[in-house]
Amino acid sequence: MAPMNRFWIFGLAFLLLASPLVQVARCQVESDVVSETAEEGSDVGIVGDDVQDFGDGSFPSAPGIDTITVFPKNIAKLVTAGEETELLVGVKNDGESSLNIIAVRASVHLPFDHNYLVQNLTVQGFNNASVPASAQATFPYLFAVSKFLQAGTFDLVGTIVYEIDEHPYQNTFYNGTIEVVEAGGFLSMESVFLVTLGVALLVLLGLWIHGQIQHLSKKTKRAPKVEIGTRATDASIDEWLQGTAYTQNLSSKLKKKK
Repeated sequence: MAPMNRFWIFGLAFLLLASPLVQVARCQVESDVVSETAEEGSDVGIVGDDVQDFGDGSFPSAPGIDTITVFPKNIAKLVTAGEETELLVGVKNDGESSLNIIAVRASVHLPFDHNYLVQNLTVQGFNNASVPASAQATFPYLFAVSKFLQAGTFDLVGTIVYEIDEHPYQNTFYNGTIEVVEAGGFLSMESVFLVTLGVALLVLLGLWIHGQIQHLSKKTKRAPKVEIGTRATDASIDEWLQGTAYTQNLSSKLKKKK
């Protein structure tokens, strides 16, 4: 019985010790299956921190490759903090070889100091995405700025990384401004201030124009006529001409009429 008991104890201990290894192996197999399914079922994926580092943007751009950016249904380029924003990257291949799209990435900078990096946005990878020669294609890119980012104007720099004949290249598809707004608000505080200031200036201008019109209307009113009696005028003239030849002639004429 003693050897049999030792065997059962050893077997039980082996099972207890080996069970984590079995679980780890099973997890590895399941993760491999999931990754293969994701690669086969989707050509677009979010690239994490453990993927290839594309460096600091030192790749050159290939000749004959042009890019364009469109913010669908978002002409004002409004980006709500903490929420996803979509843009479309158009690639036109006028080269002689087909290109393979590797990833799209972007970053946010201060508009007055482009060297100051505000945030690195998500790197979006593409699998089995290619653009043949003399063809064009469009690729979506979803990004979200930090929900703690203050509302205002920022610069967005987006690049698309691709390969031609196993050589890496990249193009800057967007290098311009975006307007970050707070969640639930259509206008930033700066925009509200500018609108309020504009309305106040218009009101002051209207009051000034109204005052000028009233001032001009008062000037154009005619002053009332003042009738001056002839007696007072004659008396003043007589007093001024008294003792002159004119008064003497006038008195002589009056005597003749009598």
